[in-house]
Amino acid sequence: MEYIGEQLIWGKLGNAAIFLAFAGALLSAFSYFISNFSKTDEDKRNWIVTGRIGFWLNSISVISIFAILLHLLFNHRYEYHYVWEHSNNEMRMKYILSCLWEGQEGSFLLWTFWNMVLGNILIRLTKEWEPTVMAVFALVQVFLASMVLGIEVSDTVVIGSNPFTLTRLHPDFVNMPFTQMADYLSKIQGRGLNPLLQNYWMVIHPPTLFLGFASTLVPFAYAIAGLWRKKYTEWLKPALPWTFFGIMVLGTGILMGGAWAYEALSFGGFWAWDPVENSSLVPWITLVGAAHVMVIHKNKGQSLSAAFFLAIASFLLVLYSTFLTRSGILGDASVHAFTDLGMQGQLLLYLAFFIILAIVLWVRAMGGFPKHETEEHLWSREFWMFIGALVLTLSAFHITIFTSRPVINKIFNTDWAAASNEVQVYNMWQLPFAFIITCIMAFGLFLKYKKTDGKELVRKLTPALFISLIVTIAAELVLKYQVKELPYLILFFSTTFAIVANMDYIIRILKGNIPKAGASIAHIGFALILLGALVSTSRSKVISQNNSGVDLGKDFPNNENILLPKNDTLEMGEYFISYRGDSVAGVNIYHKVDYFKHDAGKFAKAFTLYPLIQTNPRMGNVSEPDTRHFLHRDIYTHVTYDSKLQERERERMEGKKMVDDEGYSVPTESKLGVGDSLFTSRHMIMLDSIVPIQKAGERAQLKLAPADIAVKARLRVLGMDGKDYIAEPKFVVRGSFVEPVDVKLDKLGLKFSFYNIDTQNNKAMLKIAERKDDSQFIIMKAIIFPGINILWIGCLIMVLGTILAIVHRVSRKTANASY
Repeated sequence: MEYIGEQLIWGKLGNAAIFLAFAGALLSAFSYFISNFSKTDEDKRNWIVTGRIGFWLNSISVISIFAILLHLLFNHRYEYHYVWEHSNNEMRMKYILSCLWEGQEGSFLLWTFWNMVLGNILIRLTKEWEPTVMAVFALVQVFLASMVLGIEVSDTVVIGSNPFTLTRLHPDFVNMPFTQMADYLSKIQGRGLNPLLQNYWMVIHPPTLFLGFASTLVPFAYAIAGLWRKKYTEWLKPALPWTFFGIMVLGTGILMGGAWAYEALSFGGFWAWDPVENSSLVPWITLVGAAHVMVIHKNKGQSLSAAFFLAIASFLLVLYSTFLTRSGILGDASVHAFTDLGMQGQLLLYLAFFIILAIVLWVRAMGGFPKHETEEHLWSREFWMFIGALVLTLSAFHITIFTSRPVINKIFNTDWAAASNEVQVYNMWQLPFAFIITCIMAFGLFLKYKKTDGKELVRKLTPALFISLIVTIAAELVLKYQVKELPYLILFFSTTFAIVANMDYIIRILKGNIPKAGASIAHIGFALILLGALVSTSRSKVISQNNSGVDLGKDFPNNENILLPKNDTLEMGEYFISYRGDSVAGVNIYHKVDYFKHDAGKFAKAFTLYPLIQTNPRMGNVSEPDTRHFLHRDIYTHVTYDSKLQERERERMEGKKMVDDEGYSVPTESKLGVGDSLFTSRHMIMLDSIVPIQKAGERAQLKLAPADIAVKARLRVLGMDGKDYIAEPKFVVRGSFVEPVDVKLDKLGLKFSFYNIDTQNNKAMLKIAERKDDSQFIIMKAIIFPGINILWIGCLIMVLGTILAIVHRVSRKTANASY
């Protein structure tokens, strides 16, 4: 059968590009591997050239796959399942890139793309290290390309998931009758992008994060090359700048994810210790540890084993995080995890291969590492840098164990459940690690290699200690930490100490030489991040309190949510707020909330916020916050309930208004027997009686003929003021025509229509419409985050410091020797 509108050429080109990407990577890996065993220089050069050609073929193919998939997404080619699953016509075009990497296949391609970019850079820079380093790189590309092959080996075994699978051939659609129709494309609409991802951060956060993941491969490849070629110390020099590059990029990606969560999610914060968040944080922590022990070895020739271990572990932890987030094993443990596409075994093979490779090479090298007989002095820089790396490793180990709960349960058949206060548990465990690290950051740079005089160290640190103590005491007067919160106060002191001490080091020791101050600036930034996180979370305050007298129920705790009827003005914290209504822009419903200050008997408008709800009938609606940023705090608000949401969705889906010109909603139909009652959003209605109309005056008023039949329903309505109101809608039969006579209770905003009688059950059949302008309301949550800008400033400073550290080390390398 020929299917109308299908463009199969793009799928064929895409599949050809996937095959060539896999073949090119395989050729490159094999050629580079063989080149390491060549007996003549000419053979070695030939194999290296072949390896480069294979890698370039892989590179061109990867770019082609990206281009073809982008073309299909831009043009909404729903004959391809990946396009159908991740885009639709209603979505704004600026989020097309987010569609590209929303799915498993697209994110693997993004990872492959960055590996390709870094690999081509290394081909130019690695020189003598090229055969071994690029053999590792190409081998990783082989595994990544296999993740999108989509080759069906048997009914139960499929290698990879192909982004160019046709919708009508996908397992979810293949048995659906409509996909067998020639014009099936005219009957489908794309499912669309997850509402949570329709945010500008998700256009730049995933590429940055995956560049960070890819960058961990560089020190890993150098470490493997060092073990392979028995150059146990030489690999550190070219790997160190790349390690700092990975720290910068991966750290930036993680922080972008925190900014996205703060801006787009409604849990109220920037970090929730979600398993997917943790799985990107852990490799960054070990990579930071790796960089510091590399520096130790560069300066003192110590901690070589630790440098190998942490450089290798960082990449392996990226692979482990890939398994966690893409195998489906997390289940409901994370809102970010991908669903299982049947690649669990393939991911395990990927992880196991590189673990075994590292172990085999390590065991082979045992006994070959250079010996270092001198022990570190207690007050030497190298000793405390190693302690810092050890603490970071323990921190990463704790996070990994807690994140791996589903894996542990599956392997050991246990039932280790998450704690009800999971975030607090993580904070409690990680706080001591943060304290130790910030203290080391404070005094570490003042230490000398080999040995430091204790009196001199105390003398240098005294000003920073004194200033930090004064700042901490002043902060306690403002923040008012209680005895049970003493760990928070201690961490406040240590982070302040780290900030002040590193500033002092830049001023007094480096004499303001900023190009050489990268490490100190990065330390200041990291300490500011911890300080901002500490203050904003420990002293965040929910200011939305429900004082309406109406219990909002367990889903909307009264001590965290405020009920806002439209156009009412209510007090909330130091403000008076008024919900002014909503406006619709595409799938977004914006809620206008005005904030007023009351001063000298007058109200003055302070600002307006527009928290929104993004409607998505396929994936569920998503509430997105709106935040008022001040220098010293944020007021963070999001809508937890909208009384008009269902009506708005019906209007959007059906293309018509759900209220009439008088503001009455589409009527709801009900059957009531005598004595029965029902509830609207604000009133209780009871049917007292159903009686025929026989009095001459009433019949004359209705202009009834003798043969006409008329019945009235006597309804009693309990108003919000506690009074009873009576409505008597009538049901009239004139000959063969039915004529309901509607009744309105304008004061209550209700309209009744008695349109039929269920004679079998003796019930009145009623239509009841409610005037929506009178009943519209939202429920909103508002949180104050003090000091949150300390965190965001710290992010920028840490990235700046890391960039300076990279530039300084590369410039020193360039001055001495090339890679």
